Amino acid sequence: MKRIFILVLFFAFALKFQAQETGTKDQETDEIIDALLEKNQNIEELLKSISKYQIIYLSLNYNNKTFFSGRDIGVEQYNLNPKISYLHSSGFYGSLSGIYYSAFEPNWDLTTASLGFGRDFGKQKKLRYNGSYSRYFYNNSLDNAYSNVLNTTLSFRNKKRNFSSQFSFSYLFGNQNGIQINSTNFVLLNLYKNKNTQLSLKPQLSIVAGNQTIELARNYFFNGHPITVYTTNSTFDLINTQINFPLNFNYKSLDFEISYNFNFPNALKGETNVKNTSYFNFSLGYMINL
Repeated sequence: MKRIFILVLFFAFALKFQAQETGTKDQETDEIIDALLEKNQNIEELLKSISKYQIIYLSLNYNNKTFFSGRDIGVEQYNLNPKISYLHSSGFYGSLSGIYYSAFEPNWDLTTASLGFGRDFGKQKKLRYNGSYSRYFYNNSLDNAYSNVLNTTLSFRNKKRNFSSQFSFSYLFGNQNGIQINSTNFVLLNLYKNKNTQLSLKPQLSIVAGNQTIELARNYFFNGHPITVYTTNSTFDLINTQINFPLNFNYKSLDFEISYNFNFPNALKGETNVKNTSYFNFSLGYMINL
């Protein structure tokens, strides 16, 4: 009997660089919003001084290695993730992003368009909710499982905004349906800060769980001819745990981050020899106040 394992989950087969899960990193529109509101003192002062604002945030992220759900698929390549985001004071935001893989054909694999809404709430505004819809536009010939995702996020930040805990739930649909649950926690350590400049370290722990589809291929001979019978089974399990150590530098509207990241993928049913992985990444961002 020969067993073939196929993992189908959020961002697999070229979803976000999140091919790195980076879920967690570079990551998504709500994280960009958190970065805008929390990490840059100038932006905080700006938002306090005006009741209405519009912001465009341009960013580019580079990963020196590519992993899917924390797993090494045996292809040595880097990836690039350009992104443009728009944020309105009412809480509405949108983004358009893409991902480029150095060794895949075509190199430009995926474009993602997102729309969402998020607001702080609670007596001291320590809680925040986000809801968003994303549409994936693929540029490959694969039978891609998902083309849409609905996401809800609830996060907590302490009064000093140097600690945050976030929980998100995503429903993916298209050719298949699936769910993903993500828990992200970080601590913000300010190393240096003045009116225009901030240098900080932001250790982060992310845990991802979701659906996976396991396909079993049973090979046998009948009347001297090989026959293969396929059966599938869908389960829910822990997928990956990731630890990030990003060093962030802000100067006025410019944002630069360099990070080293560790993946600890959980061996799923049918998987063998799953190894821990690590990669280096850096990102550059610039804020434009309209």
